[in-house]
Amino acid sequence: MSAGNRTAVGLGALTGIHWIGICAALVSAGVHLLLGVRMLSSGLGISFVLAGLGFVGAVGLVVVGYRRRAVYAVGVPFVLVQIVLWFALNFLGGPKSFPGDIGTLGAVDKLAQVVLLGVLVVLLRS
Repeated sequence: MSAGNRTAVGLGALTGIHWIGICAALVSAGVHLLLGVRMLSSGLGISFVLAGLGFVGAVGLVVVGYRRRAVYAVGVPFVLVQIVLWFALNFLGGPKSFPGDIGTLGAVDKLAQVVLLGVLVVLLRS
């Protein structure tokens, strides 16, 4: 791997904002993996597992310092799509009434994703 593909490597190279983003991404990954395993026999369950693994993979790339800006740039639409799909599946013609019944896991996941989105934007702008 050439030096141009890497940024500062190691846990010491990560700032506080990085750690907030890492924690938020891991929370969302955990929710997606938990729900995905519960629904693994369906296409939706598989998509949840893949999304969870995507969050974990992105955290790994950031921690090792591999093309962090590219990871941030890809992360913004990835997280935005997650939020939009969640809203569409749950509230546009779905069984839930907005904003009432989102559930604990949904609330935790969306809060983590909004935080992650903010972190990614800050990191991209810096």
